Amino acid sequence: MYRYLVSRLPSTLLVLFLASVAIFLLLRLVPGDPATTLAGADATPESIAAIRHQLGLDTSTFSQYISWIGGVLTLDLGQSFQLGGSINDLLGAALLNTVVLAGAAMLFAVIVALVLSLSSVIWPRRWLTTLASSVNTLAVALPPFVTGVLLVLVFAVLTPLLPAGGVPPDGFLARPDITFQYLLLPTICLGLPSAAALTRFLTESLRTEMRQPHVLTQEALGISRAHIVTHGALRAALPPVVTVLGLQVGHLLAGAVLVEAIFTWPGLGLLVQQAINGRDYPVVQAVLLFSVAVFVIAQLATDLVHAKLDPRIRIGAR
Repeated sequence: MYRYLVSRLPSTLLVLFLASVAIFLLLRLVPGDPATTLAGADATPESIAAIRHQLGLDTSTFSQYISWIGGVLTLDLGQSFQLGGSINDLLGAALLNTVVLAGAAMLFAVIVALVLSLSSVIWPRRWLTTLASSVNTLAVALPPFVTGVLLVLVFAVLTPLLPAGGVPPDGFLARPDITFQYLLLPTICLGLPSAAALTRFLTESLRTEMRQPHVLTQEALGISRAHIVTHGALRAALPPVVTVLGLQVGHLLAGAVLVEAIFTWPGLGLLVQQAINGRDYPVVQAVLLFSVAVFVIAQLATDLVHAKLDPRIRIGAR
């Protein structure tokens, strides 16, 4: 396993480097000048030039990149142009909220996928298969902004049972019951598409395993279908599902931008939205690079789990 990890590190570092270059250069192509935005509409050219010099925007692009990537490597991301304060502090506060929301959404997706997939495979009833297929289709067909608006309308406006948005006022650990109420709607909105994808892959993978000769032999010997699934078929069906689970990290990060805006959840999505509106390059760069790093690390962790479940992968790597 250690050799397999070492073999994957060069490609991981290369992806992070190329991502940092792409993020840095693409933001320079966005219309608008942060110095002009910061100076205001009535600023004189001298004032704009002074602000550009203060922000380091009057140096070459290469020098700006070296300065920025050096700060990233030393964990000193600098100061925000528009939002104010240290980017490290802004990123840390937003990161906690996004991690809580994305973690809850991933847990929700895994639970839904396990319940629907195991139920439809262990008890292969037509109505149960139809129900699982209908839930999957509905979750995929409805985009998050539609799901979010419907959830707020039904459970916060028409029947005011849950908060329409925001985070728990006293923190996530002070009152678990209050935290659950604030988390429920955005978690469902963010986790439904991932739950649908995981359910589809896990169900098909389980059905493939249940058609294997050794499974048919166990059924002929009178072993219950539930015992076969939980004590063998499920583990054998996990490798492709783990790969899909790793890919869902990217979908959760991308969906968090929209979901956090709908539910006014102060996470990375809302932070990057505010930074883009204010042409706050350092904040946007930091959030995007961090998101890429999280996705790449999640992919690396997924590959390690996949290799652990399937020894042929790490044997082939050697």
